[in-house]
Amino acid sequence: MDLLPDVWRQDFWLPSGVTWMDMDQLADADRPRPLDLLIALPLALGFVALRYLFDRYLAPPMGRCLGVKKRLQVTPAPSPKLESFYTQRSRQPTQSEIVSLMSLCGKTQRQIETWFRLRRNQDRPCQTKKFGEAAWRFFFYLTAFTAGLVCLIDTPWFWDRRECWRGYPVQPMETTHYWYYMLELGFYGSLLLRISVDIKRKDFKEQVIHHLATIFLLSFSYCVNYIRIGTLVMLLHDSSDILLESAKMFNYGSGWRRTCDTLFIVFAVVFLVTRLVVFPSKIIHTTLVLSMEVFEPFVGYYFFNVLLMVLQALHIFWAGLILRMVYKFLKGKLEKDERSDEESEDVEDEEDSKGEEVNKDQGGDYCWEKSKDTLNSKLSVLTNSCVLNNLTNHRASIADRMRKAQ
Repeated sequence: MDLLPDVWRQDFWLPSGVTWMDMDQLADADRPRPLDLLIALPLALGFVALRYLFDRYLAPPMGRCLGVKKRLQVTPAPSPKLESFYTQRSRQPTQSEIVSLMSLCGKTQRQIETWFRLRRNQDRPCQTKKFGEAAWRFFFYLTAFTAGLVCLIDTPWFWDRRECWRGYPVQPMETTHYWYYMLELGFYGSLLLRISVDIKRKDFKEQVIHHLATIFLLSFSYCVNYIRIGTLVMLLHDSSDILLESAKMFNYGSGWRRTCDTLFIVFAVVFLVTRLVVFPSKIIHTTLVLSMEVFEPFVGYYFFNVLLMVLQALHIFWAGLILRMVYKFLKGKLEKDERSDEESEDVEDEEDSKGEEVNKDQGGDYCWEKSKDTLNSKLSVLTNSCVLNNLTNHRASIADRMRKAQ
């Protein structure tokens, strides 16, 4: 143990009076070791490969069964100058930048605004991609929650939280708990590996913080044998994530509005209860208070609880978004998931864009064409009225002359 680097000093991560040598009382198969975490990397790569196969072969037929439709995209007219500005400077030019682009490209303001709108819509993820991501997470969370519940329901610390610390650190690790830990760690590692290609949502930064905090939490709790409390944290989080991803799946389909609304209400209740009530009153209370019945505070104690507090802060952030969704739902105005189902890019008015795409040529000015058609229509009506009036006056004049001749 003397060869361990300073970062693994026992007085940092273990309570006073406890040493790494105390772990030697456990058999090698029952003892968590930091090197075991290396298996999480190939598992993360394996999850990335499974995700590719899932998106290619399983998600499309599932989406068709739920009526998920792929959005028809209209590509803007080729413009190297506008494309260079779009990729290198900004996806949403300001008014002054539009004016400079007008003189640079020889286009009207309306044409430039339409080009950028179509270009942004082209980069927006389609419904099938959103559905595939939600379906993948749903199946993982469902599998993880079911497996975690099966391997924990017979354990003493599942019913009595004081058992999480009794006999610490000489607590043997079961094989099922080892794989439960490694699979969860590999899955969150795969989410970070795919973060550049997955849909970037408006809570992107919070999601990254959540994934990093979860990975650090799992890694640290495994190394210092906090496995009992760690398994409870994972099980608690997976319970509500299942409902969230299932609600998303039905939301992307057509004809499932009532099912989606029902799942959303159930998810909101489960999330608020588990994350704002159970997590702080049971999990954090266990690590902050009940653990002190066994040992005194130390560096690892503070580090572990800080990570839990970070998760709790994220829970409060997401709870605020969910409550706002519930308010809109009760008002009958809920149209989209405000928690994590909206891209970070401002959503364009798709219906207006489609109407413009159908009724105008990309190189013309739609507003002028529409105004010109309206003006021509009014002129036609006016002309017809004038012609009819002239005919009527002419006929009256002829009749008057005939009377005078008689």
